Amino acid sequence: MELLSLENIQEIANQYGYWAVFLGIALENTGIPLPGETITVVGGFLAGSGELNYWIVLGSAIAGAVLGDNIGYWIGKLGGWSFLLRLGAIFKISQTQLEEARKQFMKNATKAVFFGRFVAILRIFAGPMAGIVEMPYQQFLLCNFGGAAVWAAITVTISFFLGRLIPLQEVLAWMHRIGIIALIIVILVVVISVWLESKKQPLTPTVEAKLASEE
Repeated sequence: MELLSLENIQEIANQYGYWAVFLGIALENTGIPLPGETITVVGGFLAGSGELNYWIVLGSAIAGAVLGDNIGYWIGKLGGWSFLLRLGAIFKISQTQLEEARKQFMKNATKAVFFGRFVAILRIFAGPMAGIVEMPYQQFLLCNFGGAAVWAAITVTISFFLGRLIPLQEVLAWMHRIGIIALIIVILVVVISVWLESKKQPLTPTVEAKLASEE
């Protein structure tokens, strides 16, 4: 889409500066699929070239990420579940299946909100999903702010320093590679957590009886 081309993103970032970073990541974290991370990278790049202030770019990214996820959380909490049920009916997904998915997300909600910052698809949906599963708001705020601060610090700092050495296209390529690594780490964390949880579950009576008969 021409609207989302790198040239247009650069033009927006150059024209609106910190507001572009703030609104770009805020709208993405609300649940709107916009290239918020790319805008943030461009902001860090411009800070590296001296066109913007590093600390204000960093603050704008953190504030936008926190605000966007909070809006997404309340959208999810106030109307997200009923929307999912209607969507499930369209795609022939039963309420029981959705309930099970809801429970699974709740078990990993803290990790999803914190680490989801580093994965594009989770960054868009983590806030609304946290609201849908009714994650305690204080817990959400803590994970939300912590994840936003770490993500923004890494994203802006890397683009700031790389921007002094290589062109913007290469900076974005590096950030894409880092995003892939982050996705792999998130998948590993979730898989290991599920595996550890399954190890904690007690044996069913049938399994216990079978083991007893074999002794």
